[in-house]
Amino acid sequence: MAEVAWRRAVAGALPRGARHRGARAGFDSGTIAPMSEPDAPAAPDASKPPRLPEDVDGLLALLSAHDYVCDRRLATALYLSTRLDRPLFLEGEAGVGKTELAKTLASALRTRLIRLQCYEGLDVAQAAYEWNVGRQLVEVRLAEALHDSDRSSLELALYGRDMLIERPLLAALTAPLRPVLLIDELDRADEPFEAFLLEFLAEYQITIPELGPVRAVEPPLVIITSNRTREIHDALKRRCLYHWVDFPSAERELEILQRRVPQASEALVRQVVAFVQQMRDLDLFKAPGIAETIDWAQALLALDYSGLDAATIGDTIGVLLKYQEDIERLDAPEIARVLQASRGPGEAG
Repeated sequence: MAEVAWRRAVAGALPRGARHRGARAGFDSGTIAPMSEPDAPAAPDASKPPRLPEDVDGLLALLSAHDYVCDRRLATALYLSTRLDRPLFLEGEAGVGKTELAKTLASALRTRLIRLQCYEGLDVAQAAYEWNVGRQLVEVRLAEALHDSDRSSLELALYGRDMLIERPLLAALTAPLRPVLLIDELDRADEPFEAFLLEFLAEYQITIPELGPVRAVEPPLVIITSNRTREIHDALKRRCLYHWVDFPSAERELEILQRRVPQASEALVRQVVAFVQQMRDLDLFKAPGIAETIDWAQALLALDYSGLDAATIGDTIGVLLKYQEDIERLDAPEIARVLQASRGPGEAG
């Protein structure tokens, strides 16, 4: 309510239609000069534009060098996204590495990561931009105190670029160097927000009524993630390349654990991976992702466990499973059965 009152005070100081006419006078619609950015670049040499790999193998090697173990299909989708300037839409279970891919890509390219965390009720003011109504009101009061009757200059001052507060989407368009934009967990946002994203994803621009279209000098690298708690509209998916991120194979999960938990012994890592892989075949409400596997290995190390047994698994099962129904499903007899099934033939129980 306070913001509405402030906007009315600003609007009341201007003639009808000034909010639109005045700001456009002297605004060159289209590509615009970037505003100053509050966040420091992600890397020391961020003055240089990020260099993209020449092919899929190069991208695989780049991600691997930053400890992201990626299968070729995902690497191909990401490579095409960077080459075709198309957003990459990633769906999959929580904890399978969708968000981590965007973070790793930004780190590997030594560029800025701009993250928009979605949630219910997210709107344009939090996602794209808003006017600095506090500064606008100060300008109005200052003009009144000085008896300044030049309405044209006041209009320009109130709706100039320096009055805009950039949020993640606008910041991604005006960044001086090509950033990685992560729109995380889009399925948590309301459906109307998807409609707002259509223009952004198709043309890499945002239309601000008082200013006109704001276009990117160079399109950001956009990665959108969804845990599929609801369906995303086809109109948004059509503007993106799509990839489903599944649970990793045993071989890839083993490599991930060896990189992320290098302190763990080979024997412990293999036991952890074998047990988790076996668990995913159960009828669980939420099977553990690779994030939970890493957490579990680190927890076992913190407890100074060198191997798995039924008692150890029972004591630490809350690291792997996050729903009481799943924990009850995996009672002591079931843990013993899954543990035995995860062991090779002839291995002691």
